[in-house]
Amino acid sequence: MDTNGVPAVDANVRLVYRATTADLTEAVLARNSRTPAGRRRKWVYTALAAPFLALSVLFALWGDGVRPVSIGLAAGALSVPVTALVFPRLQARAYAGLLEKTGEIRAAVDDSGVRVTTADTETSIGWTAQPSYTETDGLFVMLSADKQSVGMTVLPKRGVRDPADIDRLRNILDRNLTRL
Repeated sequence: MDTNGVPAVDANVRLVYRATTADLTEAVLARNSRTPAGRRRKWVYTALAAPFLALSVLFALWGDGVRPVSIGLAAGALSVPVTALVFPRLQARAYAGLLEKTGEIRAAVDDSGVRVTTADTETSIGWTAQPSYTETDGLFVMLSADKQSVGMTVLPKRGVRDPADIDRLRNILDRNLTRL
């Protein structure tokens, strides 16, 4: 309902899906690329890799050829970005068993918030609990306001019955949340 008591045009969108590790990986990558904490993390990885890389180049240039220490430092420099790329996937895989046990998920989204129901739980998430969201090719990801945006609600687009519901869902989220 709007402030005049008139029902909103996009009153309710329902999703039915099973969460996957691919969903979680996509959500973590989206969170990391669109939140201040995620962007800071990229700078930290760069700051950690730069000294290793600089030292390996210096040892290679000022030494008499490539030395084991140069190779070790270069490997250290390369391991930092590789870790940054692999870590979100490892995080998602850590929850694989839990996702499997969750089974089918039903979500209802309207102007009052999001209700998520599984076989064992029912959760209501108000807009103030997760005041922002981001969209990827396959998901809408609602994010909490804490520094790390730890709280997330993942709404896979494949969960809607009608493709028009994706636009309806986006409209509801735009009305109630800040898009990142």
